[in-house]
Amino acid sequence: MFNEKELIAKWNADMYDLHETETEDVDFALSVIGPAPKNILEIACGSGRFLVPLARAGHTVTGLDFDQYMLDKIGPKAAGLDNISWRRADVIRESWGTGFDVVLIAANLLFNIISDMDYEKAQRLLLEKASKALSPGGSVYIDYACTRRPEAWFNDPGEKIVWEGADSAGNTGRMILSGSTFDCGSSIVRFTRRFELTLADGGRIVEEIPSVKHYPPLRQVRGWLSENGFSVREEYGDYSRRPIGEDTDRAVIWAQKP
Repeated sequence: MFNEKELIAKWNADMYDLHETETEDVDFALSVIGPAPKNILEIACGSGRFLVPLARAGHTVTGLDFDQYMLDKIGPKAAGLDNISWRRADVIRESWGTGFDVVLIAANLLFNIISDMDYEKAQRLLLEKASKALSPGGSVYIDYACTRRPEAWFNDPGEKIVWEGADSAGNTGRMILSGSTFDCGSSIVRFTRRFELTLADGGRIVEEIPSVKHYPPLRQVRGWLSENGFSVREEYGDYSRRPIGEDTDRAVIWAQKP
């Protein structure tokens, strides 16, 4: 997922499933999308945290993701469901297909998308491709961490443990973010992602990956949506449906094509 070694990628997929267990964002997406069955495409579906509940709610769902280790975890969760499919894809470089009622870009993907393309260009392209994948009248659902003061969020010289634990092969480790800086002029965030892994056979792997990301302000996301013919129908600052403001920390956007 982050250009890390294969053993770390496998450990990372296990840790995601172990630690990313919250349901509030999934439940909120379901409430906005509504109960009527829809044909839904999820971009960067990972191990199916959104995809499987959407299918269980009666929607026909398709998931795309670049990380095969994450995709391999969907099958057992989707047992008995015939309205769900997924495939490995580079969502920036490859086609998404067409004819969808909803495109889901959730779980901070707008900020966390992995690409060798210019970051801002890749984010803008996501919304262009969402428009092309949707049927007339279709909608895009976006959910990402959003703040009016990104410099306060991202300027952090310290270290933060994202998760740690043992994977199914008995390898133990942790993932750490460190040295985060934010440039107000370019909205570029720079930090280091470090993996420290002790293998079941006693070996050890330490890998540091310099990371660069673009933080898209809300006004920019709204501009990209407008460029691609979307009209914002609903917009929230948290999962309590409060409006986006100084004291909220998300942007949840439900926007529709003509």
